[in-house]
Amino acid sequence: MSLSSHVEELKKKHQSLSDQVEDAQRALGSTDQEISELKKQKLRIKEEIARLEIEA
Repeated sequence: MSLSSHVEELKKKHQSLSDQVEDAQRALGSTDQEISELKKQKLRIKEEIARLEIEA
């Protein structure tokens, strides 16, 4: 997998997590812990994207 396609896949995952966070925030059954974990995953992916773009 090329670097650019890997970055694109990470961006798709990041967007998916954004959607999941929004859905969880609207859902009555979601806990703060679940939302926090999704946000942490999203941040890790964002940091990885930034790192890869700097290296490219």
